[in-house]
Amino acid sequence: MSRKRQTVPSPKRPPKTPDGSVLVRTFGVTFTEGHVLKAHRHEWDQFTYATHGVLTIKTEKGTWVIPPHRAVWVPAGIEHVEVMSGPVAARSLFFVPGLAKFLPRECTAVNVSPLLRELILATIRFGYLDRNVPAQARLLAIILDQFEALAQAPLQLKTPSDPRALQIAALLEKDPASPKPLRTLAREAGASKRTIERLFKADTGVSFQQWRQRLRVIQALRLLASGESVTSVALDVGYSGTSAFIAMFRRELGTTPRRIWKEKSATIRPNVAD
Repeated sequence: MSRKRQTVPSPKRPPKTPDGSVLVRTFGVTFTEGHVLKAHRHEWDQFTYATHGVLTIKTEKGTWVIPPHRAVWVPAGIEHVEVMSGPVAARSLFFVPGLAKFLPRECTAVNVSPLLRELILATIRFGYLDRNVPAQARLLAIILDQFEALAQAPLQLKTPSDPRALQIAALLEKDPASPKPLRTLAREAGASKRTIERLFKADTGVSFQQWRQRLRVIQALRLLASGESVTSVALDVGYSGTSAFIAMFRRELGTTPRRIWKEKSATIRPNVAD
C-alpha cells in the first residue's frame, strides 16, 4: 500500500479520566458516494458496522467489503484505506487494544445480529463506555459476550503473495467478468494451471474458483450500492443471466441481492443520529 496518509475523522473524544476507565470510544458518520479515506491507522482496535451503503477496507493483505448488517474488525496499528460505494453510514466502536479478546489480531468481516446492532447504536448514543459507570460497564460486558459468538462473513478477498498469482489477481480485479479459464490465465502468467491453483490455496486460504467467485460478489455489492440494477450487475460480473447470479449471491451471503438492500432500507435510516 501507499505510505501516503491523510487526516481522517477521529472518534469522539471522551472525558479524560485519571485511571483510564474509558475503554470504548465511538464515531458515527455518513460519507458521500465514492469518498475515500486514504492510508491511515488507529491506536485503538476498530469495529465498524455499516448501516447503509457498502464500505470497502483495503490493506496490504487483502480487501474486506462490508454491506449493511455486517461489520469489519481492524486491529490497532493496521494501515488501511476505506472506500465508500453509495452513501455510507458507518457506526464505529474503538476499543482499548486487547480488550476484545475473542476477535483476531487481523482484519475480519463478520455478520451482525439484531441484538449486537442495537448494542452498537446504544453505545453510539452514549458517546463512550466508562467502566466506572455501572450502566456503561454492563453494556460493554454484553458487547464483549456477543463478540465471542460472532460468525465470520465471506466478504474478504486476500491478496496472493506469489508474483504469478498476484498478476492473475490484478487482471481479474480490473475485469471480474473476464471469461478466460484458469488454464489461459496461468499460461499468460508463466505458470501451469496446477501451480496457480496451489498458490491461491496457500496464499489466500481458498481455491482459485472460490477466490474468483468471491471477487465477483464483492464487485456486485459495490455496484448494487451505487444503484445498478440486478440484471446489469449480473452481466457486469460475468453472468449471462440473473438466475445464476442470484443463486451464487445467495450461496455466498445467505440472501438475495434485492433482499439485502430492501432489508437495509426498511430497518436503518442513513443518518448520524442512529
